[in-house]
Amino acid sequence: MILEFAEIDHTDRKTLFAEVILPLAISKNYTYRVPYELNDAIAIGKRVVVQFGKSKLYTAIVKEISTLAPEKYEAKYIIDILDDQPVVTPHQLHFWQWLADYYMCNIGEVMNAALPAALKLASETRIVLNKEYDIDRSTLHDKEFLIVEALDIQPELTVSDIAKLLGQKTVMPILKLMFEKNIIHISEEVSERYKPRKRTFITLNPVYNNPDNLRELFPILEKRAPKQADALLAYIKLARHQKAITKNELIEESGAGESSIKSLIEKEILIAEEKNVSRLHFEEEEELNSNFELSEQQTEVLQSVRTQFQEKDVVLLHGVTSSGKTQIYIRLIEEMMRSDRQVLYLLPEIALTTHIIERLRLYFGADIGVYHSRFNDNERVEVWQKVLNNDYKVILGARSSVFLPFNDLGLIVVDEEHETSYKQFDPAPRYNARDAAIFLANTHQGKVLLGSATPSFESYYNARTHKYGFAELTERYGGVQLPDVQVVSISHETKQKTIQSHFTSVLMEGINQTLTHQEQVILFQNRRGYAPVLMCKICAYTPKCINCDVSLTYHKSSGKLHCHYCGYREDSPSICPACGSTHLEYKGFGTEKIEDELSLLLPEARIARMDLDTTRARNSLQTILNNLEEKKIDILVGTQMVAKGLDFADVTLIGIINADSMLKFPDYRANERSFQMLAQVSGRAGRRGKQGKVVIQTYDPNHRVIKQVIANDYNDLYFTEMEERKSFKYPPFYRIINLDIKHKDPEVLYNQANYLGNELRKHFGERVIGPESPLISRIRNYYIKSIMLKFERDGISIVKAKAILRDVTTQFQTTKLSKGSIIQPDVDPY
Repeated sequence: MILEFAEIDHTDRKTLFAEVILPLAISKNYTYRVPYELNDAIAIGKRVVVQFGKSKLYTAIVKEISTLAPEKYEAKYIIDILDDQPVVTPHQLHFWQWLADYYMCNIGEVMNAALPAALKLASETRIVLNKEYDIDRSTLHDKEFLIVEALDIQPELTVSDIAKLLGQKTVMPILKLMFEKNIIHISEEVSERYKPRKRTFITLNPVYNNPDNLRELFPILEKRAPKQADALLAYIKLARHQKAITKNELIEESGAGESSIKSLIEKEILIAEEKNVSRLHFEEEEELNSNFELSEQQTEVLQSVRTQFQEKDVVLLHGVTSSGKTQIYIRLIEEMMRSDRQVLYLLPEIALTTHIIERLRLYFGADIGVYHSRFNDNERVEVWQKVLNNDYKVILGARSSVFLPFNDLGLIVVDEEHETSYKQFDPAPRYNARDAAIFLANTHQGKVLLGSATPSFESYYNARTHKYGFAELTERYGGVQLPDVQVVSISHETKQKTIQSHFTSVLMEGINQTLTHQEQVILFQNRRGYAPVLMCKICAYTPKCINCDVSLTYHKSSGKLHCHYCGYREDSPSICPACGSTHLEYKGFGTEKIEDELSLLLPEARIARMDLDTTRARNSLQTILNNLEEKKIDILVGTQMVAKGLDFADVTLIGIINADSMLKFPDYRANERSFQMLAQVSGRAGRRGKQGKVVIQTYDPNHRVIKQVIANDYNDLYFTEMEERKSFKYPPFYRIINLDIKHKDPEVLYNQANYLGNELRKHFGERVIGPESPLISRIRNYYIKSIMLKFERDGISIVKAKAILRDVTTQFQTTKLSKGSIIQPDVDPY
C-alpha cells in the first residue's frame, strides 16, 4: 500500500535520458537513465561514469539529453557525473560526428583519439604516483591516503583494483580530484616533455672588476696555467663587445679547451650560470622582435591574403623554401589576436620545429600553448583546460591539436600542408588534419591558410579552380639565392671507379670543402638501420619476420635483425640457416651504414645521426638539434626527419645519397612525393646569406622529376602529373576509398575478400578494383587484401556511396563467412 502512495506522490517527476559517447568502437551510442537527484547537474559535454558490458565502468561524454527512453532495451542508471562544467564543447561534438561520418569510423574511436587519456578513465586505466610531486600525507583524506599507500607497495594499479581496495563501486571522482592535485598520473603515456633549452653563460667574479686584482692574477696564471690565461684574455676581449658570453663562445674564441674553463670556474675566477634560452640565434632575437620588416613581396602577399579572405575561406600560400612564410603567419596571427579570436598553428612534426615555438613565444609570450603527443597526460589536460577557458589565444601543435576545445577559432595556419605526417594511418579515425582543419574552421566561421613550398596537388588544384584563394612568394627572404643543385650518376662513377663506398667523388669533394670552411653538411638517406637485407651468397636465403611478410633490417647498434612493422627482433646469423654457408652479405644501406662508413673516410669529422632510432630517448632529438646549432656536429646523417623545417645558418651542403628509392616506388604519388622530399631537403641549404649546394646521387640522372627539382619547376611537375592522373582516374579528379580486409587464415581471407568485392560490384560496378594483395601482404600475423573504390567527383554522391558501403560491410559482418575478419575503411588514403 505504501508503495502505491510513493508512486502517486512522484508523478510530476521528470525522467531524463542521456545519450552518451563511450570510448569504444561500437556503431551506436548508448542511452542511460539519469538519476532524479542528478537532473540539474546533467549537461551536454560533461563526463559521466557508466557501466557498460558485464561489470566494466567507463567515462562517457553526454551527447544529447531527452525524455525518451530507448525502445529496445531498458536503460541503466548513470552512476555519477564527474564535471562541474562541460569538458567538451558543442562545436567539438559536431566536429567528432563529421569525422566519424566522413572517415567511416565510430564516434567512440574519434573520442578516443580526441580526449587526453586522463579525461577518459575506465576500469582498466592504470594509475601511478606522480614521482615529481612531494606529497604531504597529513593533508590527504582517508581514501586518498589508502590509495597512496597501496601505490607505494605496488607502483601501478588499475581503476578496478582501487575500487576493490576501497570497497566501493565508483572511485573515479576521487581519482579525478587526486589527478587535479597532481598526486597521481594516469599512465597511458608518460613520455617526453617539452624541455626548455639551457645554455651555460660565463661571467667574471666581481672581485676581479678591480683592475689591480686582475693585474696580480695574470702573471700567476701565465706561469702555472698558460691555457687558463688565454681563456681569461679571450673573456675580457669578448666582454668589450657583448653583454652575454656563452661557454661555447669562450671555448671557440680562446682555443683553450673545456678543462681550462672548468678550472677557472673551480678557482672561482669565472662564474658559470645555466639559463633557459631561445632556440633562435642570438643576433636574431633582437632582429626578429615583432617590429621585423617585411620585404616588398611579403607585404604584397600579406595584403593579397587579407583581401582573398574576404571572399574565400581557404587560401594557399605557395612560397619557395626560406621565403619568409612564418613572418606572414605571425602578422596574420597578431591581427586575429587583436580581434580576440583563437588561432591554431599546425605543424607536421612538433619535435623538429621547436624553434618555431620559441620564435612565436618572442611575440606572443604566455598567450601561446603547445600541444602534441610528446606531453604527458597531466600536461595535456592542462592545455585542454586552458584552451577551454580561453587562456591560450594561440595553439601550436601537431595533427592531434585539431581536437582541442576551441571557443572561437578565427584562423588555422597549416604549415607544410603537403606533409604525409598530417594523415593518421592507424588506428581509426584515419583522418587528415589538413582536411579536418578546413571543416573545423568552417564550424567557427574562421579562415584557413595553407602554406608550402611544394603544395599537395589537391590543394594546388583547388587553388587553380578558384575554390581556394592563392598567393605566391617567389624569392627567398633577404635576397638569398636558391641552392645550386648538382646531379651525379652513381653508375658512371662506379664504372670510372671514382666512387668511395656510397659517396661519389663530387659529394666527397663538396664535404671536404665545406668542412674546410668550417660549415656543416646534412646527408639524407630515406632508410634507417644498417642494411635492409641480409642475403646468403650461395642459396640467396634472406631472413624474414615471423609475423610480417618483410625482410628483416640489420641494425649495427643492437647487433640484431629488426622488423620495422611489428618490432620483432632476432640475432643476426653467422651461418646461413638454409644451406650452412658462412658467406652472408648485407645488401643496401641505411643511415647507420652511411654514418659508419663516413667515420672511416673522414676520421676527423664529428658525425651524428638523426632517425627514429636515435631520437627515441627523452630529449635526444633536442640534443642533436642543439649540437648542430652550436656547431658540435659537422655532418648530420638522417632520414626524412632532416627535411622538415630545420633552419640552421651554417648548413651549406646537402647530399642526397640515393634518390632512386623514392622515385621508383610503386605508387601514383611517387613523383609528387619525390619532388616534395627533394625540394624540401634541398631547401635546408644556404638559408642565411650564403648560397647553398645540393648534390643528388642517382642511377638515373635524366629522370624527369630530378630535372624538375634542378629547375625548381613545380608547375611543370604539376601539369605533367595531372595529365596522367586524369587518364588513370586518380585524385584530385576522383575520390578514393580503400578497404583493407584482414584475417589470420589466407584461404578464409581470399573467400571473404572475393565475396565483399562481388557485393560491392553489384552497387558500384567498375568503380571497384580488387581485391588485390598490397605491397606487404601480412603484418602482425594478419594477412591483408585490399579493395580500392574510385568515385568521380561529379555524378555520384559520396555520402550515398559511403552509406551503401557501410550497409554492404554491415550485411557481410552478419554472415558466418565474416568470422574472424577485420575490415578497415580508409577514406582519402594519401
